[in-house]
Amino acid sequence: MNGTVLVLGGRSEIGLAVASRLATSRKVVLAARRSGDLDGEEETLRQAGAAEVARVEFDADDIALHRPVLDEIFAKHGPVDVVVVAFGVLGDQQRAETDAAHAVSIVHTDYVAHVSVLTELANLLRTRGSGQLVVFSSVAGVRVRHANYVYGSAKAGLDGFASGLADALHGSGVRLLLVRPGFVIGRMTAGMSPAPFSSTPEQVADATVTALRRGRGEVWVPAILRPVFAVMRLLPRPLWRRLPR
Repeated sequence: MNGTVLVLGGRSEIGLAVASRLATSRKVVLAARRSGDLDGEEETLRQAGAAEVARVEFDADDIALHRPVLDEIFAKHGPVDVVVVAFGVLGDQQRAETDAAHAVSIVHTDYVAHVSVLTELANLLRTRGSGQLVVFSSVAGVRVRHANYVYGSAKAGLDGFASGLADALHGSGVRLLLVRPGFVIGRMTAGMSPAPFSSTPEQVADATVTALRRGRGEVWVPAILRPVFAVMRLLPRPLWRRLPR
């Protein structure tokens, strides 16, 4: 891996942590809204050894602009070797249960926008015949719970889409790594009590980069969540419904 690292969602704690671990002597492109306000993120990458840091204005929700923005990035900052798709929202589950517009906005960002940008990225990388995509799903999508079913349903859709896309890319030279973290202690979950087997953005990044370098197709963070959710899938619905999280 020696080409450009592109982070879609340049403010993401996990995305930035992954990029920092890949940054040594490489160009990193941070794509986010209000890209002029990414001074802290740029400094973090420079301290991590990035040869160059570029910023690009990117609104994940504006799917009509996905391809033009990506075309510009690939033309000006390529060759792009790793794309970390790290944008997303948790949303307010309680509000989403009665506010249809809010529920749709969560699903739009966490699923529809991902489908759009991943399709465009796959097309661009297929043309070159190489590249790596990193997609963040969640154990919340493995079996959706009532406590966060709007967010969980979007992640379930993303997990299925990314799994299918990974299969479609087989043999193209492009690889997709699907990351399934549990509860991540960070800005998005500030004020919430950590769930069992929680992790930090740094731990997720460590597992992600290790999986990338080993050529794996998926990784659970922490790894114990894989057998845990193999059991969770089998719980009877009345019992599952009573779980708080």
